[in-house]
This record gives sequence, structure tokens and C-alpha cells, in this order.
Amino acid sequence: MGEIFNDELKRLRSHFMEMGIDASEQIYQATQAFTNHDPELAKKVLSGDSHINTDEVNLEKQALKLMALQQPVAADFRKIISILKASTDIERIGDYASHIAQCTVRMADHYQDQAIQDNIQQMMMIVRKMLEQIMDAYVFTDEKTASKVANEDLKVDVLYVEQQQRIIGALKASNDHVTSYETYLNVIRYLERAGDHIVNLAEWIIYSGSGELVELNPGKADHHLVGRKLREHHTN
Repeated sequence: MGEIFNDELKRLRSHFMEMGIDASEQIYQATQAFTNHDPELAKKVLSGDSHINTDEVNLEKQALKLMALQQPVAADFRKIISILKASTDIERIGDYASHIAQCTVRMADHYQDQAIQDNIQQMMMIVRKMLEQIMDAYVFTDEKTASKVANEDLKVDVLYVEQQQRIIGALKASNDHVTSYETYLNVIRYLERAGDHIVNLAEWIIYSGSGELVELNPGKADHHLVGRKLREHHTN
């Protein structure tokens, strides 16, 4: 029974890792499509979203079947639950990639702000690196790395606040290019939320290893905290 369970758990983990790799590629391609104004690549991202959604449903069935038939002990039960919960975060990251791809279509023939687009690219690179690192941490239930990755989300928050202030300032200054700036606000919000879901993944790694439900980056939503990080960023 133990050997069968371990084999099935390996399959479940492998399925989950494939979801994470797919989501990482989706975020990358979606942002590339947006900053390069590539509607064909955006369509590719949109078609790939259904694949991630299907994978999440199949993974959920696989996890529930494993728990029902193998009756795992507490430690193994936590591993399955953490993967099951984390797959929802992966699916949401895939959704944000699709939303960014949809923004590519919306931006067709509209004003482009290169400075903002460069910062969007920077946000995406941080998010993608975080996602790749957190998936590696899942392989080894590496709680220390998970905590470090969660801290990287503060960099995403800083960039988000900077760009949000810049965009809102542009909107207040002129009614020109409203569609463009509103779309930029959406894109940076999607990337910021993707970072939040990676923090959730880090929390599920810690739960899997220790059984503790922790909140990483507590207070990160506090505007005073983000503002302080923003000021520190400018002085470094």
C-alpha cells in the first residue's frame, strides 16, 4: 500500500509541477504579447488558459481519489491538501495571464507609454522568477526558500505602487489616452495579484512541511508599509 501511495503521490506532484511551468510560461508570453503589441501571441495565451483550467480539474480529481482510496497518514494528507489548495493559486495566475492577453487586444491602435511598459516587463520578470523558485521549493518542501520567495513580492508591490501613482497622475493631468492608462492600471494589478498568489504558494509549502498555517508578509496590504518600502527603494 505504501509503495502504491508514493507512486501516486509522485504522479500528483508531477502533475502540479507541470501546471506551475505552464502558468509561468503563460505569464511570460502574455506580458511579451502586451509590451510587443503582438495579438497573435495573445491569442495563443488565451487558448492555453483552458488547458490550465482542465489540468486543475483533473488534479483535483486525482487528489481526492488518492485520499479516498489510500487513506494517507497526517503528514501525507498535508502534502496532498497543500497541492490541492495550491493548484487553485496556479489556476488564478493562469487567469491573470489571460486577462493580460485580453488587454493586448484592447490596446490595439492606442497610445503606448514605453516607460510604463518597461516597468511592466520588470514586474513580470520578478513574478516569473518567483514562480519558478517557488515551484522548485515545492519539490523539496523547502520552507526557507518559500519564505525568501514570499519576501520578493514586496518588490512587486513597490513597482505596482510606483506605476499606479504615475498612471493616476497622467490621468489627472489630461483626458488624453484614457483607454491606454486604464489598461495599464489593469495589467499592473494583474501582475501584483499574481505575486500575491505566489505568496499563497509559499504558505502552502510551509503547511505541507510543518502543519502550520502561517501568513507570510503580514501587513503587506497596509499602504503605510508599501509607502515605506517605496521610499526605501528610492533611497537605495
